[in-house]
Amino acid sequence: MLDGMAALGWLHPRRRSATARSVLAGEASAEAARKSSQELEELHARAADVPPDETAPAEPEAPEFPVAGDEKAAAFFDLDNTVMQGAALFHFGRGLYKRKFFQRRELARFAWQQAWFRMAGIEDPEHMQDARDSALSIVKGHRVAELMSIGEEIYDEYMAERIWPGTRALAQAHLDAGQKVWLVTAAPVETATIIARRLGLTGALGTVAESVHGVYTGKLVGEPLHGPAKAEAVRALAAAEGLDLARCAAYSDSHNDIPMLSLVGHPYAINPDTKLRKHARAREWRLRDYRTGRKAAKVGIPAAAGVGALAGGTAAAIALHRRRH
Repeated sequence: MLDGMAALGWLHPRRRSATARSVLAGEASAEAARKSSQELEELHARAADVPPDETAPAEPEAPEFPVAGDEKAAAFFDLDNTVMQGAALFHFGRGLYKRKFFQRRELARFAWQQAWFRMAGIEDPEHMQDARDSALSIVKGHRVAELMSIGEEIYDEYMAERIWPGTRALAQAHLDAGQKVWLVTAAPVETATIIARRLGLTGALGTVAESVHGVYTGKLVGEPLHGPAKAEAVRALAAAEGLDLARCAAYSDSHNDIPMLSLVGHPYAINPDTKLRKHARAREWRLRDYRTGRKAAKVGIPAAAGVGALAGGTAAAIALHRRRH
């Protein structure tokens, strides 16, 4: 994405401060999101007469503040564990492994990271760094169009059934009120855009990987869209779209997204981790938990985590066993 950034001297993250890298990542993501949203608008217009996806909730749950007809308002949704159970990058990795993009040892690492993520319910910076580096090395030299096409298939195979109905209902309520709705995620912007299109959303802010002449270089523009970088992306997009952040809403499960949640007038903690739950309660932010079971509510384990973690852990164990034998 964003051909030629390296030639313009934008890609020197080690020489920049953390703040500068976050701003760069946010601005690049906002630019990519606005371009992709124009294409999504055209697709949505053509699909207006198509019956809704049967996975959509029958009765959308309305947000708890007035939203109808407010053109200065929009909604921003984190993806992993907020809109979708688990991590989008892990599911994408599963799909690439199935298509022989990488070896079993990488699958074991992806599986272990996913199992940890589902059990802990929080993001680990080291895991994210490892996943990012693995993903960049895997896609280097591949065409953007190729990965987009594969991403469509992977969504159907691994992601569609993992969308939280409750969060999707909230997003739909904003859309029904005439507002734009954006995903904001550390996942690749191409993957995030596919998910946004499938859910009928406006577009997506995601991590931007550099490409030259439509081929991935294995580098990022700035840094992963995580933590403060998400807030910078939302800020940049709001400025470009003429939004009033005080009238906007944001939704996330992770304390890492407190900078983004703090930007808007209507922050929501969805399936929150322990730190975010505490922070939200102290500031009287709204909380929603779509996970089931008292244990899940207490420690932040997603519904069906037992099955998912077991599957992820089993996959890792099998892969490691085969490597050693």
